[in-house]
Amino acid sequence: MSLFRHAQARFLALILASWLLVFLLVRGFLLATHFTEADAGFLAILRLFAVGTVYDLAFLVYAALLPALYLLLCPEKLWRARWHRTLLLVATGIGFFAMLFVAAAEWLFWDEFGVRFNFIAVDYLVYSKEVVDNIVESYPIYRLLGVLAIVAGVATLALKRQLVASFDAPLLPRRQVLLAFAGLLLVAGLNLAVVGQSFPHGQGGNVYQRELASNGPFQFFAAFRNNELDYRQFYATLPDNEAGALLRAEVAEPNARFLGSEPLDIRRAIDNPGPERRHNIVLVTIESLSAKYLGSFGDQRGLTPNLDVLRGQSLFFSNFRATGTRTDRGLEAITLSMPPTPGRSIVKRQGRESGYASLGQQLTARGYDSVFVYGGRGYFDNMNAFFSGNGYRIVDQSSVPESEMSFQNAWGMADEDIYRQALKIGDQDHAAGKPFFLQLMTTSNHRPYTYPDGRIDIPSGDGREGAVKYTDHAIGQFLEQARSKPWFADTIFVFVADHTAGSAGYEDLPVANYHIPLFIYAPGLIKPREMTGLASQIDLAPTLLGLLGIDYESTFYGRNLLLDAQHPGRSVIGNYQHLGLFDGVDLAILSPRRGMRRHDDALGESLERQVSADDPLLRRNIAYYQGASHAFRNGLLGWHPQRAQSDDAKR
Repeated sequence: MSLFRHAQARFLALILASWLLVFLLVRGFLLATHFTEADAGFLAILRLFAVGTVYDLAFLVYAALLPALYLLLCPEKLWRARWHRTLLLVATGIGFFAMLFVAAAEWLFWDEFGVRFNFIAVDYLVYSKEVVDNIVESYPIYRLLGVLAIVAGVATLALKRQLVASFDAPLLPRRQVLLAFAGLLLVAGLNLAVVGQSFPHGQGGNVYQRELASNGPFQFFAAFRNNELDYRQFYATLPDNEAGALLRAEVAEPNARFLGSEPLDIRRAIDNPGPERRHNIVLVTIESLSAKYLGSFGDQRGLTPNLDVLRGQSLFFSNFRATGTRTDRGLEAITLSMPPTPGRSIVKRQGRESGYASLGQQLTARGYDSVFVYGGRGYFDNMNAFFSGNGYRIVDQSSVPESEMSFQNAWGMADEDIYRQALKIGDQDHAAGKPFFLQLMTTSNHRPYTYPDGRIDIPSGDGREGAVKYTDHAIGQFLEQARSKPWFADTIFVFVADHTAGSAGYEDLPVANYHIPLFIYAPGLIKPREMTGLASQIDLAPTLLGLLGIDYESTFYGRNLLLDAQHPGRSVIGNYQHLGLFDGVDLAILSPRRGMRRHDDALGESLERQVSADDPLLRRNIAYYQGASHAFRNGLLGWHPQRAQSDDAKR
């Protein structure tokens, strides 16, 4: 007798077939709405649906384990009970709703990030309040849930006849129950061994094709399981002596002396020229400010009039690149001068997020009031724990009185409110005779794109352009207010983005989508000019300490951009899996399973090709990421206050 003539198998098959149909429809919908980006011919479409079905079935095997165990062990008397049948029908309806909810969530996630579920989705579960509030404010979520509930009810009624028929079928004989479940476990084990987070969907095609060939729920649980990747286990390596020599050549500067004896230890004493200058610093990290939004880059929409004027008044870096696609990556790069190692950023590695020789730690040791000022609640992305553990005190939404916030949305207070907090702290520190370092993180340029009414000519909540224009308005207002302060003339203002507004593209690391602006503004202190050389977020911390003339012990992987150029420009860029080094023309990429490739002419007609570890650009790439991962795992990034005090005494 065929297995599917038995009640449990027929019931489970109906449910799983429905899930499979939904997965197929989601893949088809995403392909139809992104057909141009997928750039897929007939054979490529067949392949992505075939590989996608493999992932769909792989997920369904795992999803079926617990329901199958219950159904197989259910006694016949309970199975035949009317109330139990009703309960199974209700559970089926709830299952259909959950299935449709996941499909809708995947569409919303793709709309925001251009990929299937990944680390970001896992993180969003942790910070559910902000995420749920953001979704409620950005989408007609209650109407959407109502529609999903109706569709789930209709689907349950449509299948009711087949479901009831399965209830009346004979049960699987007891002697075959264990055999059936053992077979399911065997298939699940084979799945675990063969189908992975990046294989087989990561083979061939552009990024859109590879993402469409995957399965959202499968990728979600794979990301949850693999939230950290051991570099040496998954990525190409060089002998430590070779990697160390390459890395030291990358970070060597005429005013630097290496201190460590290990090949991959880049700790060095930095002797900046001239006397130490105790200027205040206000470093503003702006949410999602892509360089393309600035009118001075050729965009004529007029969204950033204040920043366009500021460009001519600042030390401006026009070829500056973010290291990643998330806020925590930008903060990691700016604060620690670290390349984006695989897996989670250091900011979010709970239990291992403190004790580093950060930019704030360096300035706190010299008597600065180092403050991290965040527009939202700092438990998000583990920011409070990271900054408080690395030399900063915290001011966030939870510590600001309601009376001092003119507007709030899902992500926190409006930008103008966070700037008012910065002015308040600056006034307090100046009155106390204490230099200050304020590192701000804004929130307004983020979905749902809402801000106080009457500030600009684009209605609140109308989209990204309005948020960008409000961001620019708030910066202009902040600088106007700061100019009236007694501490203004002795303050360096830095404006930089955490990342760009979008990271999706044809390639795993689309270089154009990492382009952000950097302004260093200090009238009377820093002469305005434009720097066109390629630079990275990891270069900001050593450049600022160089501007202050501070001598310090460095664990930074960046360079002082104001020294005479000793090396060709480069930028480290990555996401949670792929690790890149861009030299201004070509891009080398390291991927799990020791993948090595490069994109020639990465900003033009990019040509991807596989390369060996002998490729010079790839060797530089390996050196950065092998060295950074080794330093993190082996405690070579730590802050040593006694050593810092000893250096101060020598000076």
